[in-house]
Amino acid sequence: MTFKIIVCAKQVPDTNEIKIDPVTKTLIREGVPSILNPDDANALEEALRLKEQYADTHVTVITMGPPQAKDMLIECLAMGADEAVLASDRALGGSDTWATSNALSAVIEKLGGYDLIFAGRQAIDGDTAQVGPQIAEKLGIPQVTYVQECKIDHEMKNITVKRALEDGYEVVKIKTPCMLTAIKGLNKPRYMSVRGIYESVKSDIKTWGAKELGLDADREVGLDASPTNVYRSFTPLPKGKGTTIKAESEKETAQKLLVGLKTRHVI
Repeated sequence: MTFKIIVCAKQVPDTNEIKIDPVTKTLIREGVPSILNPDDANALEEALRLKEQYADTHVTVITMGPPQAKDMLIECLAMGADEAVLASDRALGGSDTWATSNALSAVIEKLGGYDLIFAGRQAIDGDTAQVGPQIAEKLGIPQVTYVQECKIDHEMKNITVKRALEDGYEVVKIKTPCMLTAIKGLNKPRYMSVRGIYESVKSDIKTWGAKELGLDADREVGLDASPTNVYRSFTPLPKGKGTTIKAESEKETAQKLLVGLKTRHVI
């Protein structure tokens, strides 16, 4: 029986190249290169490692975005994924995390059957870390977030996960089907192979819109259906230059610091 893995990925703008328009306070996207979201690359890599470890494993990558998101899916196929699906439609534009998870869970249900779903912890253009968990909730399956290590038994039923915490980690055991969201420490994503690039360019990528997915464009997806709205984006003002205190001893340094703080009415 085929073990089916679905990887949720996103094409994002390279945040190293993003600037904010000082007048409109919005992101300047023109001319900014798009990349595979880094955490999603780790999710895909883990799926591909399982495919190499266990025979008869099928990896499908899904995404929601504009038509050019196909370029990212081709990259995923060139890395080793078996299939790719794009949810693309004007009706999906402007979706927040809630609406996006509606669309992606609809894609997963339309694919029909899965054993394991991987997603990145969060996307670098939003940093919400909400879409993966929301998909799991809508599909009614268990989830583990911030996965830094995972092992699955030979029966492909039980998974042992190391989940990263601020001060360490916790070990969680979970049964398939389930959702796991990956962090950078999980693995090191591979490069595309030459053969993979050649074959993926010729691949047929399924593209489904809101109607094909059975979604209500007014209530489930799109800007109007999204309860979250971004008021504005801005670059924080740079902090002023700090003050260096020079003195002969620690006591004198403390005295000068105390005087300086009192002068500025800090204390």
